Parts: sequence; C-alpha cells; structure tokens
Amino acid sequence: MAKFVIAKQLVGKKVISTSGYDLGRFVDAEVNKVSGKITYLLVEANVDSALANKLSEDGQVKVPYNAVTAVADYIMVDTKNMSSVS
Repeated sequence: MAKFVIAKQLVGKKVISTSGYDLGRFVDAEVNKVSGKITYLLVEANVDSALANKLSEDGQVKVPYNAVTAVADYIMVDTKNMSSVS
C-alpha cells in the first residue's frame, strides 16, 4: 500500500543526495497539469553546497521526481538520475 504525504508536510524538509550532499530545503513541486503527477521538486539551494550551487538556477535546484529515493525526516535523491550532474 502506498503511503500518501501531504505537500505541506514536506515544505522545509532537507533534501540530501545519496552521496551525502545537502542540496537544500524543499519549497515547492512542479506538477503535470494533465496527469496530476509530480514532475519536479523545487529546492531552495544550500549556498554552502558545491553540488547545489552547480545545479542551481536562480537559487533553486530542480530535482526530477524520478530521482527521489526516499522521504522520511529528509528527502533523499539519487543524483545519478539527474541529467545535469556528471
């Protein structure tokens, strides 16, 4: 059974890569208007993180939803699933 999480509960959660980099904090999600599915997480970039600064545009990191591996006390993302990371 899938666990549903209310978006308000996610706002402010840390977003961390599977390699341990703190990318920043979740601020919003981009949703496909036709399907209603989340396409991207919008993350306020951690200014102290080299990876977050590399990925950010205007202070935000756009994380594809398929890169999310876990949601608990923080949101874990696999940067291998992010096309702009080498």
